[in-house]
Amino acid sequence: MTKTNSQAVRVPNYTDAMVARMIATYEANPSLDTVAQLSVDMGKNKRSIIAKLVREGVYKAAPRVTKAGAPIVRKADLVSQIETHFGTTMTSLVKASKSDLQRMVDAING
Repeated sequence: MTKTNSQAVRVPNYTDAMVARMIATYEANPSLDTVAQLSVDMGKNKRSIIAKLVREGVYKAAPRVTKAGAPIVRKADLVSQIETHFGTTMTSLVKASKSDLQRMVDAING
């Protein structure tokens, strides 16, 4: 019985030239439109392009916003602001609705 030592050769998804072009293009205009254009130009899907840009440390995710365009604020952040204002901890306050918490923070900041 003969043993062969075969190793799988891994073919890279992107060449060094492709990565350099991708980084330069994205840094010039960091947007999802740029990612879409790169995916068409390179014949890859958008998620693959984004994953490579993340791996290279270049990709900047768009900040999450509400339908109205306001930044998303977590209930825990609102509770923290209220607790800081009153100088105490209120463990059950996190169970209040987000709109009530927001109203309380607005009243405090008044």
